[in-house]
Amino acid sequence: MTEQAPVAESEAADIPGKPTSASRTTLSHIMTHNDTNLLGTVHGGVIMKLVDDAAGAVAGRHSGGPAVTASMDEMAFLEPVRVGDLVHVKAQVNWTGRTSMEVGVKVLAERWNESAPPTQVGSAYLVFAAVDADGKPRPVPPVLPETEQDKRRYQEAQIRRTHRLARRRAIMELREQRAAEGFED
Repeated sequence: MTEQAPVAESEAADIPGKPTSASRTTLSHIMTHNDTNLLGTVHGGVIMKLVDDAAGAVAGRHSGGPAVTASMDEMAFLEPVRVGDLVHVKAQVNWTGRTSMEVGVKVLAERWNESAPPTQVGSAYLVFAAVDADGKPRPVPPVLPETEQDKRRYQEAQIRRTHRLARRRAIMELREQRAAEGFED
């Protein structure tokens, strides 16, 4: 990862916050035979692309410009998706830092020709970094949770961020220790 200039605290603090609902979105797509894997169900990579597309739209809306995927956490596939399913990918900003945002995504599926309620088939958490025209980090507006559910998601996102940072730090320490012991990876 390259070193990038930090965003000034005052620069990020001057941006007014945005409510969670301001950037929330749903992307819907009907699954076809082109989306299947060798088992005849929809390929997980197809679902992951829809998740990234919806999350990217939310991150761009919230930050008011380009945002790039920095990481995807906890992509869970709960049920298989079949050809003919209408898939709904619901995304919202859960948490914001100075230049990054966590976007939570819920994936639902329903049969295109039935009136039964959709079933949750997946979920994921993605981290996006807002970037300027030169690809450098730029500040994002704080997210303003509106409902009790939004507040819970914000708190859970802070826990995931703490765990991501601790995991990264532990891995870097291990690599430094192994290098000091003469191991080449």
